[in-house]
Amino acid sequence: MRRLVLLLAACSPADPATTSEATTTTTTTAPPDPTTSSTTSSAASTSTPEPTTGAPATDCADLPLCDDFEGVPAGDPPDAARWTVTSPNCSGAGALAVDAAQAHTGAQSLRVDGGGGYCDHVFVANTAAIAALATPVYGRVWLRLAAPLGQGHTTFMTLRDVADGDKDLRMGGQSEILMWNRESDDATLPSLSPVGISMSAAIPAATWTCVEFMIDEDEGLLTTWVDGVALSGLAVDSEPTPDVDQQWLGKPMWRPSLTDFKLGWESYAGQTMTLHIDDVALADRRIGCD
Repeated sequence: MRRLVLLLAACSPADPATTSEATTTTTTTAPPDPTTSSTTSSAASTSTPEPTTGAPATDCADLPLCDDFEGVPAGDPPDAARWTVTSPNCSGAGALAVDAAQAHTGAQSLRVDGGGGYCDHVFVANTAAIAALATPVYGRVWLRLAAPLGQGHTTFMTLRDVADGDKDLRMGGQSEILMWNRESDDATLPSLSPVGISMSAAIPAATWTCVEFMIDEDEGLLTTWVDGVALSGLAVDSEPTPDVDQQWLGKPMWRPSLTDFKLGWESYAGQTMTLHIDDVALADRRIGCD
């Protein structure tokens, strides 16, 4: 079985999602972004930075998925050879398109305008790269949020887990921090205790932030880095940590089998968001932020 390592997390109250697995495909164009600045800054963290050794710059051409969204005109959906635009279960006001107003590198990125209701979600999905990767799997996403993550549960990355009833492993925010969330039982990583919250990080608004992740499907392990720093609250390892991973370990034999990789916006408590996504990659080794 493959192993996959992930770098993002989200927590949530119970979702109002339906049980239908139907998928509505949409192709919509986002409105122009009122902001134009593009800067890079590290997310706050109480963790000790991990050495950069072992995460060298990687040639994009060598990876099963690597996209800087430069290959299609601004205003269009992203490359159809890599991505499918999708609104699982239901669709509403969510919209996305390649955008020239913001970019981490090059001149373009993917802009997502997500609404505040569950059905106002929208994602781009890739399935081929996950299928091609052996264990472990590493990922990287450069992310720019127009506003800070709020108190309510939101998601900007999901991976469908066929070993968990076809429910999603989700990364996003709650309690104003990054977190992982498991759709099947609503477990969060970290637990939303004061200790758990202190061991994650907020994502600054209007700033490009690098999120990396690793998931080991064979062992049920998970690691998350933000701007190169490993976050102890967003990790599942061999040692249980009180007030951090006890919810997650409530399903002791969690061994994900992931079949897709989706990026976008989904909100369960009313928060809308404009976000830009750039320099997305999946690999069988750590990719790094360079």
